[in-house]
Amino acid sequence: MNVKTDHLPLDAAAESNASASSSLWDTQVCLKLIEQLWALRRAMLVREEELQPELAKVSPRHLGSARNLIHYLALRSVDLRPLQSQLTWLGLSSLGRSESHVLANLDKVLGILHRLTGQPWLDRSSEEPSGVVSSQALINQNSLKLLGTSPANRAVRIMVTLPSEAATDPQIAVDLVAAGMDIARINCAHDGSDDWQAMVANVRRAADMAGRPIKILMDLGGPKIRTGALPARPPVLKLKPAKDELGRVFRAARLHLRPIGSNAAVPDVDARIGVWETWLERLKVGTTIEFCDARGAKRHLLVVQRDEQGAITESLQTAYLTPETVLTAGGDGGKKKRTTLVCQIESTPGSLHLKCGDFLQLIKEGTEPPEDLDDEAPANRGDMARIACTLPQVIDQVRAGERIWFDDGRIGGVIRQQFDDHLLVEILHARDGGQKLTGDKGINLPDSKLHLPALSEKDVQDLTAVAALADVVGLSFVQKPADVALLREHLMALGREDMGLVLKIETLQGFENLPELMLAAMATPSAGIMIARGDLAVECGYERLAEVQEEILWCAEAAHMPVIWATQVLESLAKTGLPSRAEISDAGLGVRAECVMLNKGPYITSAIRTLDDILQRMSGHQAKKRPLLRALRAWGGTEQAASAAKGSTRKVPRRS
Repeated sequence: MNVKTDHLPLDAAAESNASASSSLWDTQVCLKLIEQLWALRRAMLVREEELQPELAKVSPRHLGSARNLIHYLALRSVDLRPLQSQLTWLGLSSLGRSESHVLANLDKVLGILHRLTGQPWLDRSSEEPSGVVSSQALINQNSLKLLGTSPANRAVRIMVTLPSEAATDPQIAVDLVAAGMDIARINCAHDGSDDWQAMVANVRRAADMAGRPIKILMDLGGPKIRTGALPARPPVLKLKPAKDELGRVFRAARLHLRPIGSNAAVPDVDARIGVWETWLERLKVGTTIEFCDARGAKRHLLVVQRDEQGAITESLQTAYLTPETVLTAGGDGGKKKRTTLVCQIESTPGSLHLKCGDFLQLIKEGTEPPEDLDDEAPANRGDMARIACTLPQVIDQVRAGERIWFDDGRIGGVIRQQFDDHLLVEILHARDGGQKLTGDKGINLPDSKLHLPALSEKDVQDLTAVAALADVVGLSFVQKPADVALLREHLMALGREDMGLVLKIETLQGFENLPELMLAAMATPSAGIMIARGDLAVECGYERLAEVQEEILWCAEAAHMPVIWATQVLESLAKTGLPSRAEISDAGLGVRAECVMLNKGPYITSAIRTLDDILQRMSGHQAKKRPLLRALRAWGGTEQAASAAKGSTRKVPRRS
């Protein structure tokens, strides 16, 4: 569907000020503006008539919103800046905040201009799909239906991605709800149906305890293109104490010894290993453990803490341990020494180290390309890095010369050659010294026209659990209206046609098709938009992301559709406990959406409370894109202004 209209030329008179000899209230200026606004109005209604087949598929409760969306797209198909300047000079609405009620706003301006020029104006409100008041009511109703109630102290909800541990530890859900979580998100790309069921049960119990409802959103994994698994590196554990610039140890390396097979975790340790439980039981505080590390260096550990979880030890020297390392404890007080093998050290995930200028083979998962491919290949072809692509069909759909990005844009390159079973990629973007690439990292192909299924086989299987557990389903990597229709078919087959739908906009094609996707989603009882800024930034380019997210916000407001502001919000705070200045400012922009999403991290409850505070503060200054003129308390003169606004004649002493 082409949502654009033909270009409507705006008169050159609207591009400049009225002449010095003419007043801004010049009748001819007003008449010219009336002519231009009528042309815009006619274009909106013509476009609406052209799209009647699409409107016929929209749910009746969303019909007014769909009409307003079409009007907005028609309005924004021309450059309105010259017209806006003239309207502003006249003290009229410049149409700059009309997203939610386009035709009504235009009619109000036309009505005033008609009065200024002495012309009659007929009430046309019956033609308008939404007004200033009704449009806000529609946004609030749609947000309530999709996202649930918002707290009394802020209008924007907070969504939090649940960690895997939320399935086994009910306290996690309790803490998240207490901190201010309004919606729990489960990423179906991880864990399984049993885990999801446990997570939902824990969240529901925590919500009941808190006395407020919590919505459950489950994201389908979608056709995410990822790197395949790499062989794990040999399990080697490096213990390293902290040293100052003179090489003096100021903090010992702390190692947790726990029984083999135990997942017990304790805070403030650098690493964990599993040892035989009978040997571990004999340790006590003050016991010295001796060993020769993987290099043959003699080292020792001192037990500093002992409880039912195991023992915490400290080392003042750097040491390398492997599963073959022999630990010897005892020998104090005449007691016999006892030994054990270190049997449980987690393997380090395999990785590739890529630098600018390197070549990488991206192969179809499950295949192995031949070493001697052609004479034009780089001389080091046989030794070059190689990694699989989890969606083999992608290899057949891309072309040489197209860009490719890995791991959220941390590594970038260009496809130099395409073969039946692999691609040859030249790395052109990586940080100085090179960058690690591991398995299960995202791959983005912003220049490629990919034809991927909207729902993978796993997604279809997962939908059974999603339909039974969730209030809202997230459609990942949605690109065309047929994707929305396919998901709706599956939901209807599962008896969940009432389920809320969130369109995750994370590809360039999804962004370019956004109006069509929104109209398709309006066939459902409730729908919303998630601005998945991570993948979207890689697809569109980081320099364009600010513009793209603005356009999505405008388009969603025109459709009265709630927006979820997502990806890397307060990420440093959630992961390290310390926020950056940039991410605090970014979180403040989230007040323009109906929901802000946080990802998991060790300090997630702190991130929730911080976001709650930011959103409460900003709610007095901003509503969608409209600035609110709440009284400023930081500077003097506030009391005088307040008195003047109330018509008070009482003099207020000036602050020193």
